[in-house]
Amino acid sequence: MTVELNKKVPNFSAEATGGVFELSALTGKTLVLYFYPKDSTPGCTTEAQQFSALNNDFTQANAVIVGVSRDSLKSHENFIVKQAIPYSLISDPDEAVCERFGVMKLKNMYGKQVRGIERSTFVIDAQGKLVHEWRGVKVPGHAAEVLAFVQSLG
Repeated sequence: MTVELNKKVPNFSAEATGGVFELSALTGKTLVLYFYPKDSTPGCTTEAQQFSALNNDFTQANAVIVGVSRDSLKSHENFIVKQAIPYSLISDPDEAVCERFGVMKLKNMYGKQVRGIERSTFVIDAQGKLVHEWRGVKVPGHAAEVLAFVQSLG
């Protein structure tokens, strides 16, 4: 079952840094859920840094940022320490959250077809409804674009 734009996102929970993530616990707040391929790779590090730099602005807009990849909690914890990431990262090794949001894609890497996460961002409003999605994200300026959208929900 995948999520649909302008529909309520069914509750889910997942292992995350700082404890179990529970969607229903965020009722009343906007959730920025971004999916990225791998901790500590150049594009993913840049994306995390850009979201981190704007974290206070997201907080002022009543929004919570959460990142998701298939990396382990240990990998996430190292990434958070190394990059001073101020928000939680969900560990999704079995791809349950990825499948729910339909972000697993076949990609070409060095001439081979590999399954991986398509860089994507979803905004779930304070009532739990999916109000915007970006797929196939290019990192430069993306966090600022997401912030502008979240602020427009005001």
